[in-house]
Amino acid sequence: MRPLRLLVIAVLAVIVGVLVWAHWPTAPLGEGLKADRVVIRKSSESLALVRDGQVLRSYPVSFGANPVGHKQQEGDERTPEGVYVIDYRKSDSAFHRALHISYPNSDDVERAARSGVDPGGLIMIHGLPNRAPFIGRLHRLVNWTDGCIAVTNREMDQIWAAVDDGTVVEIYP
Repeated sequence: MRPLRLLVIAVLAVIVGVLVWAHWPTAPLGEGLKADRVVIRKSSESLALVRDGQVLRSYPVSFGANPVGHKQQEGDERTPEGVYVIDYRKSDSAFHRALHISYPNSDDVERAARSGVDPGGLIMIHGLPNRAPFIGRLHRLVNWTDGCIAVTNREMDQIWAAVDDGTVVEIYP
């Protein structure tokens, strides 16, 4: 075989391998399992569904494009840190499903007011953009949201089913 042909075959094999990995099915969570807490750790880029202190499932995530530190103001592309709750869900989001996190809380509003800035809002746990679901797990290669927590669409389906409105969300550095 010619070296160019071998190179083309190798490149195509890598591309196919990456695409298979990006869309490999997520293992099922278990029918009817419900989390009583969602624990997000920015340092390990993870979201865990927790019930009675036991982790039901953990997912790798992407954050805002500027993930280090607590969200200070609108547009800083940071994911907040602290204790919040899921206060509503949005099935008609620009992303595949979205669970709204109750940011800003009263401390966040007070801190922003002291600095003379808008604290921002609309922080959500969501799937991939509706216009780009083909990205799959490749979304994890960069922190790309405006401060939200992103997972794949299949992962979002599991989280959506396991997390009720009012569930506590803890976000750690």
